[in-house]
This record gives sequence, structure tokens and C-alpha cells, in this order.
Amino acid sequence: MLRKGMKLGKKIDEMTIGEKIQLNEKIEDKDLLLYLGLTNDNNPLYIQHDYALDTPYKKPIVPAIMLNGIITSAISKHLPGPGSHIREQNLIYLEPVYHYETIEILLEVQHIDITQNFVEIYVSAFKEKIVQVLHGVLKVVPPY
Repeated sequence: MLRKGMKLGKKIDEMTIGEKIQLNEKIEDKDLLLYLGLTNDNNPLYIQHDYALDTPYKKPIVPAIMLNGIITSAISKHLPGPGSHIREQNLIYLEPVYHYETIEILLEVQHIDITQNFVEIYVSAFKEKIVQVLHGVLKVVPPY
């Protein structure tokens, strides 16, 4: 049941190839702590500065799956939007993201399959506007 006043996202026949959205997301301590508490993930690489100092990263990094969650949220909220579902994903994490960094995420529709009711959305994310931190493709079922 939809919340009163909530609108479904775009249906497949309302989407176009090349359609895109860009979002900025700053990684805050509260977000990291919520994620780590929810998943019961206590990897020292994510939270312990003294441990991270002895790694090639030199400071705690953001869990890759948390970045995936930000992308999933963008699909659910914006493109195609509420009522959509990720059927398949292939993401490649190129560079670490550190606490307090802001990432710029770009989602772009690259393929529409009306007969099977899915779209392929290319995703890329950058920090500092120039360092690519991830890229990949998601197969998404838009709302019916």
C-alpha cells in the first residue's frame, strides 16, 4: 500500500535511453554507525584509526556495501523511483572512499527492454569530482 500522497516512479514506457540523474552524498559518522550497527559489521578497517593507519589506506574507509546501499536508495527514490526493484547488479569498486568525503553519483539509462520489463542503468561515482571510485551496471525492474 502506498503512503498517502506518494507517487510511483516511472513505468518502463515513461523512460528514455540517456535519461540521467546526478546526486551528491556526504559520508557522515552517523551514517557509518547506523550501517555498522545494523549489519553488526565490526571490521576494524571501517572504524579503527589505529588499525587503518597500518594499512595502505592509512585511515578508515567506507564499506563498499554501504556505497551500494546509497546507489540502491537512488534507484528507489529517483530513477526509476518508488516501486522499482533491482534485479541484477555488477559494481566495480576502484578506489576507497574515506569518512567525511562527498561522492557524486551519476545514474544513466542505457538500455530499455519493454518485453521483459527491465532497464539497464549505468552507474558511476566520483570523489573530488575527478577520482572515480566505482562504476557498473544495474538491471532494474521499474514499477508496474
